[in-house]
Amino acid sequence: MGSHILDCLRPRGLAVRLLVRETSDRRFIKPHLAHVECHEGSIGDMESLRAALRGVTHVIHCAGATSARHNADYYRVNRDGTHNVVAAVNECQTDVQRLVHLSSLAASHPATADAPAREDDAPAPVSEYGKSKLAAEQEIRKHCKVPFTILRPPSVYGPRDYAFRTLFKTVRRHILPLLDGGRQTLSLIFAKDLADATITCLMHPATKGRTYFAAAPEVVTVRRLVQEIARQMEVWTVPLWLPLPLLWPICAVAETASKLTGKPGLLNRQKYVELTASGWVCDAARLGNETGFQASTSLADGIRQTVEWYRENRWL
Repeated sequence: MGSHILDCLRPRGLAVRLLVRETSDRRFIKPHLAHVECHEGSIGDMESLRAALRGVTHVIHCAGATSARHNADYYRVNRDGTHNVVAAVNECQTDVQRLVHLSSLAASHPATADAPAREDDAPAPVSEYGKSKLAAEQEIRKHCKVPFTILRPPSVYGPRDYAFRTLFKTVRRHILPLLDGGRQTLSLIFAKDLADATITCLMHPATKGRTYFAAAPEVVTVRRLVQEIARQMEVWTVPLWLPLPLLWPICAVAETASKLTGKPGLLNRQKYVELTASGWVCDAARLGNETGFQASTSLADGIRQTVEWYRENRWL
């Protein structure tokens, strides 16, 4: 998401400073590097945070771990890293006017279109990832001394995204994967729309101290999602029905392989809990009502743009 947010910031003529890890893949931000300040460090390094925040007026915290070999890694990055960001921001509170933190729908609870998650619901995350993102939110609410906004997106898709690419590659092989018949309902957001929502929250006076869901208004099933991918890729497919009991051993094996190879994987037992929930649907009306923002990219257009980018960059 950082590269998409940078794409939205630069045309506004704003001076931008980045904090990136020494090992970060910078190919997506390469066109901007000559026009921004770039500091090497991490949210685990207080000295690099202090240096990066010196003289900054607005902070976007979009660093986080979405996959991990061990559950403790989620908390080390998401909760403890956010603790460090808040501490560094507090040290610079005479300069910093706003902190926007990108959280996740996973910090809330599973929900369906009939009863979507809303910001005032009691949080009930079902995975360690979701619990770590909620813990990060709590670090901000309890300790941040500057105005802040918390943004909770659902699953994010679009150009440059690795996670959804696996699904696109499966469909390209003429397989239509349908876990439990593809009945799970989802809110989604296109990456550029989430970047626009982030900048809106950064600048709008009404967003101070608020938590928002940011999602496209269209609610889709997994079946509808994979069918749209197939349609945009213009490939025939054969449905592959995956019963829920079969998913658990697949996730368990993938988790074991991840620990053996030392590389975080897309599937694990935590992901199983999320994949088997009845739905991940949220109501994004509050953000629209208070700021006028609305995610404008339809599923069809977002999938089309994603397919085009994947093909142009030989990801498919």
